[in-house]
Amino acid sequence: MYQQIADEIRGQIVAGDLEPGAKLPTEAEMRSAYDVSRETVRKALNLLVNEGLVVSARPQGHFVRRREPMIFRPQTEFRKRPHSPEMDAFATEHSAEGREPRQVIEVAIVEPPAEVAKRLQLKAGDLVAIRKRVRYLDGEPFNINDSYFPLDIVRDSEIMRPEDITRGANEVLAELGYRQVRALDELYVRMPQPEEVKRLELPPGTPVGYHITTGFTAEGRPVRVATTVLPGDRHVISYERGLETPGEEA
Repeated sequence: MYQQIADEIRGQIVAGDLEPGAKLPTEAEMRSAYDVSRETVRKALNLLVNEGLVVSARPQGHFVRRREPMIFRPQTEFRKRPHSPEMDAFATEHSAEGREPRQVIEVAIVEPPAEVAKRLQLKAGDLVAIRKRVRYLDGEPFNINDSYFPLDIVRDSEIMRPEDITRGANEVLAELGYRQVRALDELYVRMPQPEEVKRLELPPGTPVGYHITTGFTAEGRPVRVATTVLPGDRHVISYERGLETPGEEA
């Protein structure tokens, strides 16, 4: 029965009969309307919460979740910066949309995860500098962007400072003699790891997109690995592609 209740409410949300921000009937009202127990009502509500359709705001009740997805455009990473003198690309773009962006940045020297060490072609014992960022929109954590750099090439550079680099870390690498000329993008969809759940304050059952970018110099040396975690309920991933010449087969 709880699944039937959830199906009915889900249908109302999908059809637009229950708009974002709308308050659902109280548990007592739902018990009376469906002639079910309190436990059955709570199971139905928990199912909708786990699906990301409804949020619980006790003691006010349950509400249809508002969705203002961020458009994530991987192809903008290597475009010329800064977008404005005061702000980096993330802040500039979303301020223009009327939203309130901010970032929390941490910098550390660490032993890289195996997937990063492999992509950077590091030897055992090699260390990396990591710039860990959580990006927020309107006070809500929207995504994680962590960048790893071989320590031997970025030591004592701006990359080691926990602050915005308005011209971008890629330009700092270029000034150090490691300009990236190509990048390999990998995109995975999976469930989040516990640390990601904590950093992004994810509700139960939220899948994430996991985007890995490896940047290479003209000599073929990998000098940067960036990992981005994108909650599935907060993002649209938009890729821009050139078109094949008419008549040619892709």
